[in-house]
Amino acid sequence: MRPRSPRPRATPTALAALTALTLAACSSTDEPDPAPPTVSNRTTAPHPTAGSPAADGQDPDACTDGNCEITVTKPVTLHFPAPGGGRATLSVTEVGPNKIEYEVKSANGQSKAGASGPGQGCLTCLRENGTGNSCGPLTTTRPTPQPDTVTIQTTTTPTGPGLLRIVSP
Repeated sequence: MRPRSPRPRATPTALAALTALTLAACSSTDEPDPAPPTVSNRTTAPHPTAGSPAADGQDPDACTDGNCEITVTKPVTLHFPAPGGGRATLSVTEVGPNKIEYEVKSANGQSKAGASGPGQGCLTCLRENGTGNSCGPLTTTRPTPQPDTVTIQTTTTPTGPGLLRIVSP
């Protein structure tokens, strides 16, 4: 019997590449993007780190316009504008240390996603013609707004609150 080879560890370069691929999942394939999907370091609010407050605190009402950054410590339901008109609903169903799960519904589709483990997160992209998810290692860098797309980013934290961002064009 052969000994099992050690499990490879992810390098920072591999994690950065995975994050870039994850963000590419939010780019529209119907029309060329004016710029490739990227993560922006520019924001009107500071980026939270573990233990620091989010830009909009814990106020779910900050998300009603489709642009917010909040920490969630318990299940919560948010309503915001959906691409193409109408409203979308985001329900965080579970949150805890290194764990967050949620469901998104709009007139154009629904999606469930979740992440568990340190540094894990999900991106959900809502478009007029449907939704898509991508989960895995994520940084807490704010996604860049994409045309005709609402991007939802969730990230786990080791202390329990999840970080939730909704980014609209």
